[in-house]
Amino acid sequence: MRFVKTIENIWKIEDLRKRLITTLLFIAIYRFGSFVVLPGVDPMELQALQSSASSGILGLLDMFSGGAFANASIFALGIMPYISASIVMQLLGVALPYFQKLQREGESGRTKMNQYTRYLTVVILLVQGPAYIYGALGAAVPGGFWDWVLPTAIILASGSMFVLWLGERITDKGIGNGISFIILIGIIARLPHALIGEFVSRLKDSGGGLIVFMLEIVFLLFIIAAAIMLVQGARKVPVQYAKRIVGNRQYGGVRQYIPLKVNAANVMPIIFAQAIMFIPITIANFTAKEGGGFFSALMDHTSVWYNLIFALMIIAFTYFYTAITINPTQMAEDLKRNNGFIPGIKPGKRTAEYIDTIMSRITLPGSIFLALVAILPAFASFFGVSGQFAQFFGGTSLLILVGVVLDTLQQIESHLLMRHYDGLLKSGKIKGRTGSIAAY
Repeated sequence: MRFVKTIENIWKIEDLRKRLITTLLFIAIYRFGSFVVLPGVDPMELQALQSSASSGILGLLDMFSGGAFANASIFALGIMPYISASIVMQLLGVALPYFQKLQREGESGRTKMNQYTRYLTVVILLVQGPAYIYGALGAAVPGGFWDWVLPTAIILASGSMFVLWLGERITDKGIGNGISFIILIGIIARLPHALIGEFVSRLKDSGGGLIVFMLEIVFLLFIIAAAIMLVQGARKVPVQYAKRIVGNRQYGGVRQYIPLKVNAANVMPIIFAQAIMFIPITIANFTAKEGGGFFSALMDHTSVWYNLIFALMIIAFTYFYTAITINPTQMAEDLKRNNGFIPGIKPGKRTAEYIDTIMSRITLPGSIFLALVAILPAFASFFGVSGQFAQFFGGTSLLILVGVVLDTLQQIESHLLMRHYDGLLKSGKIKGRTGSIAAY
């Protein structure tokens, strides 16, 4: 009954109702485009691509595109090129003074940064387009470079930019977090097929396959709960705010807390590390061969070398993005400016060092746990879980799914509470991701 009442309350709020309907319409357009095959490609010749994209690294690419990659759709390249460009621009914002200046210029600076991000996205698309055509389509390519490959590469680039436009419209006119929502829809679109496939394969097992399937579902729910804790986890640092200071003594005041997140970088380290791990596929697509030895190991997402390098990069990028997101010196200055201090710690430099030490300590276990979640699909495959279903046991897919769902529910709850309706939960509030890199 409470669920029905909540739906009724959501429908009563005109602005929220319009946003939800708009979001559903844009999602429908995106899903329709995922099945529109590139001009000139015979769908009957795509069986080899669909077979190779059912598991492995190509399966990850296909999942992020909602199946458009295996369908040779006009949206085959998906939204990942834009995310890669965004990551590069964030790195440039740390390394180059010009981009640092743009970040400090407010709205005008953000507008220029967005422009540069789009230009870089087009450059990446013009590289990935031919790589996809020659490497993934293979025998399905019906013509030469000038009469088919070049126009098709332009169509693929245009399709990805249109997906980016849909995501931005969802952010402006819909429920918000449009780019993340597009990725979420692609992941959810693959879930029913993977779940049914795993269930059917387990039924064929004569040695208690159904029991194994139930254990897999229980373990998946446990991983989801752990991912929610990772997204929401925080360490509270006590802060005392003085109302009046005379000399070295403070009179009155209020005690509050600074919530320092265990995983301040959210899913960004996994996305960046995954983008780097996709490089061997791009090289293989251009050279039309997989290579051997170490290079071949990097092409296999279940290999020891792949997962070791992947995990180490995630840990390193977690520290890097935490350093970008959390500025202990700025936090110490803000506390001092507002007559605040951490009990037992001197204001200024000592406070910045204390916050930095706390962040380093809580980031280490958070980064290790993030790396373990990212490589769980390899362990699931090792224990006999099918490739498609194993992708939902961790990695980028699970954390994006959990994070975006929490963000969406939090925004819906905010609309309800603002109109004096009950929230989505009986007690407490839904906590979404927070921070400058919370969602796209």
